[in-house]
Amino acid sequence: MKDPNKTDFDEKAATWDEDPQRVKLANDVADAIISEMKPTRKMDALDYGCGSGLITLRIQPHIKSITGIDSSKVMLEVIQAKVEKQGLKNVRIQFVDFEQGGKAEGMFHLIVSSMTLHHVNEPALLLKQLYDLLLPGGYLGIADLDKEDGSFHNDNTGVLHFGFERAYLKGLFEQTGLREVRSITAATVVKEIEGKGRLEFPVFLIIGRK
Repeated sequence: MKDPNKTDFDEKAATWDEDPQRVKLANDVADAIISEMKPTRKMDALDYGCGSGLITLRIQPHIKSITGIDSSKVMLEVIQAKVEKQGLKNVRIQFVDFEQGGKAEGMFHLIVSSMTLHHVNEPALLLKQLYDLLLPGGYLGIADLDKEDGSFHNDNTGVLHFGFERAYLKGLFEQTGLREVRSITAATVVKEIEGKGRLEFPVFLIIGRK
């Protein structure tokens, strides 16, 4: 039975990449990750909430290996088809639903997650789970919306947080044990909102080191 409070990403998977604004946001976030986190060919990386692989496959050329994890099996089918079509050998796929007790396999030098945290009931718990997958000295980067009024999504089903205060999340990073915590604006999404006009929605990238 479908959870009425959870976004059905299986249903959205086939047309996920057809939204040019979504693709641009993923590219902007990936560019920020590459610029700020500096992945290298010696690193194994993880993209949590990888979806159709927009960010995973942008990072892939810069990295030794990258694992895409998602709780949507249909999204993983989409990224797997891309991997096979492009003949990529350094991309792995895992189905994991942390919120249902799922466990990821592997340890990583670099973990990223973009536009996923606002769908997560307990951000602190997820950060701890990702922290445990980091190798010593490894980096965690989370990209998501600055605090907003709920206007960003056309449908707020499954949206558990209307963005985040950066200070709050940076505090969670530090409580989790991450150090050298910093944040940048990775992208800005501009949308026409009925009754409100043209609004800007900044997307942050918060980075910490184990």
